[in-house]
Amino acid sequence: MANKGPSYGLSRECMQKAQAKFDMDQALEALAWIEAVTGRPLLENGMSYKDQFEVMQVLKDGEALCELVNAIAPGIVKKINRSKLAFKQMENIELFLTACKQLGMKDVDVFQTQDLYEGKNMYIVINCIHILGSLAQKHDFQGPVIGVKLADMNKRNFGEEKLKAGQHVIGLQMGTNKGASQAGMTAYGMTRHM
Repeated sequence: MANKGPSYGLSRECMQKAQAKFDMDQALEALAWIEAVTGRPLLENGMSYKDQFEVMQVLKDGEALCELVNAIAPGIVKKINRSKLAFKQMENIELFLTACKQLGMKDVDVFQTQDLYEGKNMYIVINCIHILGSLAQKHDFQGPVIGVKLADMNKRNFGEEKLKAGQHVIGLQMGTNKGASQAGMTAYGMTRHM
């Protein structure tokens, strides 16, 4: 958000919609989970979060996120940059996103680096952390949990006989031809006799 002037028109509307989607309760839950998993306090001296800008400032360097995925899958992020240079912090965020994809997160659930670094769409960042918590449960992570547990695939294999039996059934969505007849119908243009 640094070095940016005020937004006008459609840009402003889009920015306001993105900010309206941010839920501070979900953000606090996600940050508490990060602290519980990593053992790293995100705020000093018992301070509290007031808005999404403060949440962004805490996560912006990407260090806590990289430590989080390393706690879930040890060694998935090889080297965490501790530098305060902007491109090193953005590299940490990118390493976190790559690790999320390696753990099985879908591309639509992953945010872009500037969503966090510039604080553009913080609700997507928080959503990604909640989904990571769900993936952690699926990968048998034994630490604290967040989010819902994802369902396991229940693949079924039917034999050839069972598949052929299903070809002769008319589904109710297709309708039925029972009771239908053309009795009493007249040709086009003819008068109907009563």
